[in-house]
Amino acid sequence: MQEKLRVGTIVTTHGLKGEVKVYPTTDEPERFFDLKKVWLDRSGKMENMLQLEVENVRFSKNLALVKFKEYDSIDDVMAIRKGELYVDRADAIPLAEGEYFVGDIIGCKVLDENDTELGTVKEFIETGAHDVMLVKTEGKDLMIPYCDPFILEKAPEEGYIRVHLIPGLLDL
Repeated sequence: MQEKLRVGTIVTTHGLKGEVKVYPTTDEPERFFDLKKVWLDRSGKMENMLQLEVENVRFSKNLALVKFKEYDSIDDVMAIRKGELYVDRADAIPLAEGEYFVGDIIGCKVLDENDTELGTVKEFIETGAHDVMLVKTEGKDLMIPYCDPFILEKAPEEGYIRVHLIPGLLDL
C-alpha cells in the first residue's frame, strides 16, 4: 500500500504573490481546506519529495488556489508548476468499509471468475459515469469498468481484484 496519496496537480501560477492553481484529484476537493502540509513531487517518480506547509486555500471554479508558506512570489512558484501534491496516508480522509484508495488498487493482479490472471491494474481512467481500470496484459491492454457487475471482489491487501468479464470484452 502506498504511504503517500495524490490529492492534486499544480496546473499553473495564480497572481504575483506565490499562489498556485491546483486541480484536485480527490473525490472530496473541500479536503484542501483542512490541509496543513503536503508533499510536492516534480520528478514523477515520488523521489526527493519536498514537504510544503499550506498557508491558505480558496477555490475558484473547480480549482483550489493554494498559497504555501515557502513561496512568496510568482518567480518562486514557477518551478513547481505541473508538480503533483500528496498527503501522508495518516492524513487521508477515512474510508468506509470496502472502499480503497486508487493507489492501493494500482498494481493489483486482476483475476477472472476462474482465477485466471488477466494482468495488472496499470491506471484508472475517469469517464464521468464511472471509473475504468486499465489492465496491462501480455497482449493488449484491457479496459474494465470499475463498477457492478464487473467487479466481483476487491482484495488489494492481498494483491488482487476479481472481475466478471462480459462476452466479447477480451475481443475488443
